[in-house]
Formats: sequence, C-alpha cells, structure tokens
Amino acid sequence: MHITVLEELKAYIDPLTPDEHDALERSILAEGCRDALVLWGDVLVDGHNRYGICQKHGLPFQTVQNTRFQSMEDVHLWMIDQHLGRRSVSDFQRGVLALRKREILAERRAQSIAATALTHEAARDNADHMPRNADIPEPNPLKSRTDIAKAARLSSSQVVHIEKIQKQAAPELVAAVKAGTISLNAAAAVAWEAKTNSSKRPSACAMSTAKRRQTPSPLANRTPLKEHQLNCKPYRSGLTP
Repeated sequence: MHITVLEELKAYIDPLTPDEHDALERSILAEGCRDALVLWGDVLVDGHNRYGICQKHGLPFQTVQNTRFQSMEDVHLWMIDQHLGRRSVSDFQRGVLALRKREILAERRAQSIAATALTHEAARDNADHMPRNADIPEPNPLKSRTDIAKAARLSSSQVVHIEKIQKQAAPELVAAVKAGTISLNAAAAVAWEAKTNSSKRPSACAMSTAKRRQTPSPLANRTPLKEHQLNCKPYRSGLTP
C-alpha cells in the first residue's frame, strides 16, 4: 500500500517530545501498532509517529479511510478535534488549537455569507427563484472567548494569556512555554513587557523574573511565631535570635 506523508499535516500538530516518542516506540515494539492509521485517499492524516516507527522496524499496521473529508480544511478541523480531546496535550497546545479552529470556522462563515450574497444578487430580478428563507450560516460556535475556553478546557483568562503569547512572544519564550519551564501567566507578562518596552526579545532579566514568580518563597512555609516567642528579649530589642 502506498501512503503519502504530507509535511504540512505532519507539522500541523506539535511533535512528541523525545521521551514521549521513545515511550511510544517501546509500546509498539512490545504490543504492536494497536490503533489504525487514518487516511484520506492515500494521504496519511493521523498516525505519523506510529507509521514512522512501524516503517523503521518493519512492523505491520492497519489503516482506515475517513470518507467524510471533502477538503484540507476538513482534515485540519478533524485533527484539531482529535488532539483537543487528548489528555497528553498541554494547556498551551490546546489553546493554540482552539484558536486555530476559530480562524478556520470564521473563514468558512465569511465564504458562506459571500456565496449567499452572490446568490441573492443573481436572483433579485427573478421573484420566482428568489429564496424566501435563505439558508443563513449558523453562528460561529467559537465566536466568543468563552466558547474557545470551553473547547480547549481552559479558563477565559488562560485563553487571553495564550493569545498574548502567540501575538507578542519571542520564539524562545514560546519554546519555554511548550517545554513547561514557564507558566502561561508568567510568559504573558514577559511578552507584554517586551511589547511595552518596544523590545523584540524578552531580556534575560525578564525571563529570570518570570521564572522566580513561579518559585514559592522559602518563607512561604515558615511557621508563624507564637506570642511568647515575639515577646522574648531578642525580638523586643530588634535583634535576630
């Protein structure tokens, strides 16, 4: 069977980390490729990592056709929905995917409205063929930030942070978020600081400060002093005991 791997689809979803890929490879070597690869014609849609591992070790695999795809946009939307439902996908990745889905649906809605307008224009001089109740596209299901947050299983504030990071963050900051070394909140703050300071890249100081914001203070778990301790001579005199 001939299978075509499109780099566009292979790169559409963030790749597995080396550790995740190694774990998948061990699983396939031990149990075989249990999940079928999803194809659109001969184009591989889902299962790029499994396909690569099976090819590397000469292992058999199953395939299944998805006959509902009509366009590459359909493929993209399906891939997004599949990954939004996976627990292994990070908060940042889910937010990015949900925002990407909003863009696709918004573009589809705009095209549908334009097509409807052309139909009305062509039929306006012919009352017999003028649609009385034109099919108006349904409202975009991701038209609000709340809808996006719900689709990505995030809070609205997290969606705001992800939008800021996408629009304003430097590549190294985005990489740090993807790696989990910096939180969404801290990364958004650094990105905003870079923008307000007209800096293209966050300073090392800003990155360091953002990471410190995530580190609990050593005093956070300190046991409060009791009244008799506060009344002892060293504290009354202002000296450290």
